[in-house]
Amino acid sequence: MQDLEHLKQQLLDEAAKATDLDSLEALRVRALGKKGEITQRMKTLGQLSPDERREAGQALNQVKDALAEAIEARREELEAVALDARLEAERIDVSLPVRPERSGHIHPISRTIDELIAIFGEMGFSVAEGPHIEDAFHNFSALNIPEWHPARQDMDTFYLKAESEQAERPVLRTHTSPVQIRHMLSGKPPVRIIAPGRTFRADHDATHSPMFHQVEGLVVDETTHMGHLKGTLIEFCRAFFGVEDLPVRFRPSYFPFTEPSAEVDIGCSHEGGQLVIGPGKDWLEILGCGMVHPKVLENCGIDSTRYQGFAFGMGIERIAMLKYGIPDLRTFYESDLRWLRHYGFLPLEVPSMVRGL
Repeated sequence: MQDLEHLKQQLLDEAAKATDLDSLEALRVRALGKKGEITQRMKTLGQLSPDERREAGQALNQVKDALAEAIEARREELEAVALDARLEAERIDVSLPVRPERSGHIHPISRTIDELIAIFGEMGFSVAEGPHIEDAFHNFSALNIPEWHPARQDMDTFYLKAESEQAERPVLRTHTSPVQIRHMLSGKPPVRIIAPGRTFRADHDATHSPMFHQVEGLVVDETTHMGHLKGTLIEFCRAFFGVEDLPVRFRPSYFPFTEPSAEVDIGCSHEGGQLVIGPGKDWLEILGCGMVHPKVLENCGIDSTRYQGFAFGMGIERIAMLKYGIPDLRTFYESDLRWLRHYGFLPLEVPSMVRGL
């Protein structure tokens, strides 16, 4: 143990002078590995008296910790240098011509949003937008979603850092419903809007993504009833999927912000293992809807004894996958040009209320 200080200084100097990650790793193994110098000295502590063992053990641990910190610090420096060199070597020359492409393609999500706007636009709906970062009132409380609801938990929702300990944490909106709340708060009925846009939830698999797109619709006036809701959605489903006699059914369900609520199913069949949308023996759920809950109207300053309305919402990726036969949600965001050439649309193929679908 007499030359321990000398050994410590020697090892620290070697760590500081290491020129690459391989030599740094070799030093770590030689000093701290199973057969390293520090490790071997630790094994000799049993030969010392209790007082000497305590003193020597503390000294060895100090050397071990100091060396580990020095190696880690030098590793970060070398990794930074290596990254800078790689970035310099792999720099993209933006003055070079672009990769040859026959033509650009419109992404299926953009195409589907244009289709939704064209269909609902013919029914008198206008498009409303809102921020991606919301507060709890607009995203939850105004929609009759209480604090104990699972949607408010960290495992389901992306929260951002609060400005202070007393401030409420902002949230990445979990649906486009806050757009409806903001629209009702900013004006008086009648209301007739759709709100397409990005939403965010802590979920990721073949049919879910942390970021995805929704479209929600809202109608509020003095005369709208459940029959108008059913007629609107039946017309939409048949227009979007291009099936004039598409069966559509409404099943009772529950949502905090609508009462009564319903799930909407469309008819389908599985012919030869392939999903075919249209008259058939099976049903496929595609969206949820219902009459706007009176509490939601009251939260927005609207007299629920005078006004009523309906709301609906659906995943844009989901209906795009069904219409265009896309099997995996994750491929929407992989930026694969081959995928886009296959599922994308030519720039002039843009739906509108004038040109139709």
